Amino acid sequence: MRTALVIGTGLIGTSAALALAGRGVQVHLMDHDPAQARTAAALGAGTDEAPEGAVDLVIVAVPPAYVANTLAEAIRGGLARGYLDVASVKGGPRRELEALGCDLTGYLGTHPMAGRERSGPLAATADLFEGRPWVLTPTRDTDTEVLNLALELVALCRAVPVVMDADAHDRAVALVSHTPQLLSSMVAARLRDADETAVRLCGQGIRDVTRIAASDPRMWIDILSANPGPVADVLAAVAGDLDETVRALRALQSAEEDKRDEGAAGIEDVLRRGNAGRSRVPGKHGAAPAAYETVTVLIGDQPGELARIFADAGREGVNIEDVRIEHATGQQAGLIQLMVEPTMAPGLTAALRERGWSIRQ
Repeated sequence: MRTALVIGTGLIGTSAALALAGRGVQVHLMDHDPAQARTAAALGAGTDEAPEGAVDLVIVAVPPAYVANTLAEAIRGGLARGYLDVASVKGGPRRELEALGCDLTGYLGTHPMAGRERSGPLAATADLFEGRPWVLTPTRDTDTEVLNLALELVALCRAVPVVMDADAHDRAVALVSHTPQLLSSMVAARLRDADETAVRLCGQGIRDVTRIAASDPRMWIDILSANPGPVADVLAAVAGDLDETVRALRALQSAEEDKRDEGAAGIEDVLRRGNAGRSRVPGKHGAAPAAYETVTVLIGDQPGELARIFADAGREGVNIEDVRIEHATGQQAGLIQLMVEPTMAPGLTAALRERGWSIRQ
């Protein structure tokens, strides 16, 4: 791949353009808002000047509702050897293209499983896709050259290709992406009118659950409008669990021991099913999640403190497998949780103590 045209210079389009430009591809940028394309170009993502002839690959990175028409216009204009989109739904756009009578041999639907709470070109990074799954949905009609271009794009962005059926993809993202967004927003919505005293008690649990609730509502309306059925199916199943859980909690209030036992069993059931489901979420490098030991350290909110604790761990030859930070309310300090291999935890704990760190059990 020597040349590419990215249509849509938001977070995903600009990030892909940055990755390609950084690896020597001549990238042209186009957006319905020329100022946004100029911003992406100023960031080093390519040029906002139109290509003089056909490019190797057109990457359509516009909201799902506009994908089919944008692709159809590009295909009819002969803008490239191959065409793909990066929308978060796949079945709908392909059916729309078929209805528009487009030749789909040169088209491949894709979806990089990466994103941020922020949107727009200023939120883009060249490493956004690194190590992340990038779904490809070829059909029997997909031209081999287009598939190879898509695989080259994924490799240049340092992502991991995953081949799926388009409709299976839409059901999958309804479960692992779209429904979590709505559930996160629903929990966060409870905080809007909550008493200030309650809000001040927020800890890492509520921060974890509500992190993605900071996402742009307009973007998510576009996404959910393109995949409403599968999302509604998952939410209906969640609603069934909620109903059962509410009944179990009410039973725990009963004066009758049998009902309390029944309620406890209901709560235990949903918690254990949650344990089982969580254990299936891939861990580091896509492998099954490992059982790490957590070393919790009090850390001050001063420049260089994170670098210092990581350096101290490195001096002991300890690899930090994962890390979390819980900020202390109203204090210039917080707790950093260092996840390490269980065999490394005792040595790390002792070494950090020797270097003056305050270890919390």
